[in-house]
Amino acid sequence: MPRALPADDQETWSRTLTFLILGFICYALPWSVFADALPTPTSSGTVLHIQGSNTIGARLGPALIKGMLEEQGLSDIRIEAGAVENEQQISGRASNGRRVVVTIAAHGSGTGFTGLRDGSADLAASSRPIKDAEASALASLGDLKSAGGEQIIAIDGLAIILHPSNPIVALRIDQLAQIFSGEVTDWSQLGGNSGRIRLYARDDNSGTYDTFKELVLSAHGKALAPSAQRFESSEKLSDGVSQDPQGIGFIGLPYIRQAKAVSIAAGDSLAMAPLPTLVATEDYPLSRRLFIYIQPQSSNAWARELVRFTHSPRGQAIVGQNGFIAQTVQAVNVAPNNAMPPAYLKLANEAQRLTVNFRFQEGSASLDNKAQRDLERVMSYLQSQDKLQNKVVLVGFGDPKGDPGRAELLSKLRAMAVRRELAKQGVLLREVVGFGDELPVAANDGDDGRIKNRRVEVWVY
Repeated sequence: MPRALPADDQETWSRTLTFLILGFICYALPWSVFADALPTPTSSGTVLHIQGSNTIGARLGPALIKGMLEEQGLSDIRIEAGAVENEQQISGRASNGRRVVVTIAAHGSGTGFTGLRDGSADLAASSRPIKDAEASALASLGDLKSAGGEQIIAIDGLAIILHPSNPIVALRIDQLAQIFSGEVTDWSQLGGNSGRIRLYARDDNSGTYDTFKELVLSAHGKALAPSAQRFESSEKLSDGVSQDPQGIGFIGLPYIRQAKAVSIAAGDSLAMAPLPTLVATEDYPLSRRLFIYIQPQSSNAWARELVRFTHSPRGQAIVGQNGFIAQTVQAVNVAPNNAMPPAYLKLANEAQRLTVNFRFQEGSASLDNKAQRDLERVMSYLQSQDKLQNKVVLVGFGDPKGDPGRAELLSKLRAMAVRRELAKQGVLLREVVGFGDELPVAANDGDDGRIKNRRVEVWVY
């Protein structure tokens, strides 16, 4: 007959058994079990209104909502066009038979903030950061620039597209400013075949246009030429360029479609194609972030759940499936180049780079909202790959200073700021280095470019 365990041992065994059972349940059950349980609607109707970016609202938004409804256990999920162009409704049937509806009105990023202000929207989808004036106007809702209000849901890049027959393969940002302002009017001025350039651009409500205006036109003191054809729809713009041998346009990555995307150079940086890895690290000169803005203390459970779902592994997989760049951390090989500084060339030969850059709040040594979530993603990767001890190298970069030694010191201090955060989670780093203003990814003649160059890369052995 087996001997009975002492009381203390019985309690220890009971706790251990409970832990093992819970561990098995967590491993065996799908992640959807752990989603926030939303209240079952007592009547059919709209539970969530989203307004804003067409870049997000055309395809990505509906796909994320559909995924959320599936995870919540709804059935008979439908995505249907609204009564107005660029509006959709996504609906599903709850267990009690009631129909749950989410609406999207995708008329441009600015309209999302207008919707938050007048109460017609629960979430604002935006393909650009909120402007200071918009944040001030919405201050009664809370700090929309805070980590609770500003949600970076994906990375995108503005592709510069041409007709497939156009022989030009690369352009500089200053050339783009001259083209779209109407100063350069013929393809022969750029080394192409003779022919008058025709401009295709998004409309004034578009976050895509706001981003292009900020990164290209305003950065060079230019304005869009009045001759440009304007489009609310990303798809229609892209299809127009792909059918026009003299056309050029700018568009989000998922909407390149049948057109040809060219490589882009900024300042002293090499021309870069809009490749997923270069966009993921935000090194591509025209990369950008896509946002959802939510009232930090929102009482709408469906709005909070969509934000949570979008950041989840399943939500980020949907981001990738819809042509945008998911924020999932991966290790990639970097092709060695003799133009690299020796220490950086050594990393390229021996280690792999993670598809993330840590960046900082403007005028601050504090990590920005994306970087704060990226810390969690990097930690998850390091833990899963057993790289917590002596496997990580942090590489800091910055913008030029009058004293090169100061530029190198500041770049290393940025890397040390990331080291402090990783050390709190038990990561023992292999090395922290600063390369000053070497290997710029953007021009240093403007604030946006300098901020982009102030970055920290993560390498793993």
